[in-house]
Amino acid sequence: MSRTDGTRRLWLVRHARPLVEPGLCYGASDLPADAADTERAARELAAVLPLGAALVMSGLQRAQQLALALHALRPELAPPVADPRLNEMDFGRFELERWDAIDRAEFDAWTDDFHSHRFGGRESVGELLARVGQALRDHLAAHSSAATPGPGSQDLVCFTHAGVIRAASLLHARPDAQPLLATDWPAAAPAFGGWHCLDWPLLS
Repeated sequence: MSRTDGTRRLWLVRHARPLVEPGLCYGASDLPADAADTERAARELAAVLPLGAALVMSGLQRAQQLALALHALRPELAPPVADPRLNEMDFGRFELERWDAIDRAEFDAWTDDFHSHRFGGRESVGELLARVGQALRDHLAAHSSAATPGPGSQDLVCFTHAGVIRAASLLHARPDAQPLLATDWPAAAPAFGGWHCLDWPLLS
């Protein structure tokens, strides 16, 4: 989409439904997505993406499946670039554990220090925000300088995960956000295979 108000469009695309048992914690675990759901999501997205959009994807296969399926339908777009900074949050020792099997004290420790506590011992919300914010700044700047002027030419499409999309949404609203409470964290995220668009300021 062409923008005339000093912004460009950031497309935050969530991977299709992963092949995983319901109720498992699977943030950084590299799980595949359902192939039919991936193809369906790719067709829907291919019908609306503008010419000239840049494609970036997380380092996890469930996001890459959708990015590559989209590119197969829209080969005029440049191939997607992988960036592990767009991976889902890493839950460390709780990866592939049942959420309801994790001790309540672990959740209490997290909510008591939501921004800085490493739930599972690997990554905090603050660290997630930092890497997602830097990734978006880097890709938006690179695409702005490389884009040929035209409708949608500065749009950026990120194939990623619910936690990353929530982080990006918070940074869009408050670039210096440091959520201290779990209630400060955005609740909304696209359904599997869906997307959310933000109008992001152009970088000078």
